[in-house]
Amino acid sequence: MSIVTIKDRQFKTSIPEAEILRRVKAVAERINHDMAGKNPLFLAVLNGAFVFAADLMREITIPCEISFVKLASYQGTTSTGKITEVMGINEDLSGREIIIVEDIVDTGLTMKRMIETLGTRNPANVHICSLLLKPEKLKVDLNVEYVAMEIPNDFIVGYGLDYDQQGRNLRDIYTVI
Repeated sequence: MSIVTIKDRQFKTSIPEAEILRRVKAVAERINHDMAGKNPLFLAVLNGAFVFAADLMREITIPCEISFVKLASYQGTTSTGKITEVMGINEDLSGREIIIVEDIVDTGLTMKRMIETLGTRNPANVHICSLLLKPEKLKVDLNVEYVAMEIPNDFIVGYGLDYDQQGRNLRDIYTVI
């Protein structure tokens, strides 16, 4: 276990890179099976999901497309609960299988907003794929079909997740001490 300091906080290793990649591969295998013959559009939520999305896409073997959307709901270590759409979706979603790729689902408010936004574009189905899920923190009823790992309600950093925009480059996931 290693300890890193980011700004004013210390974090310890909680999920090593090898375990993350093993879980990402398992999620990709389920998606490959479930979406065979469907050409899904993956919508990766920036900034946090970019590392997960890249590793996930390398394991996807079916025809697919990827695009990016940017939503913001965090400030420092806490969710503001107020979601601002920063960068929208340009693709035609009508009749498409959509898979939202998110780094972490905790309150579920970001996903609820995103599903509502996508629903106005007439997709065939909208699926949620998240690297991490904090089930005890959910405030809305969500069907997160593809989850790599469930975690407790700790503040984490690394593998794309940040603390005030720092730490995204860490290969492992770290928990605040």
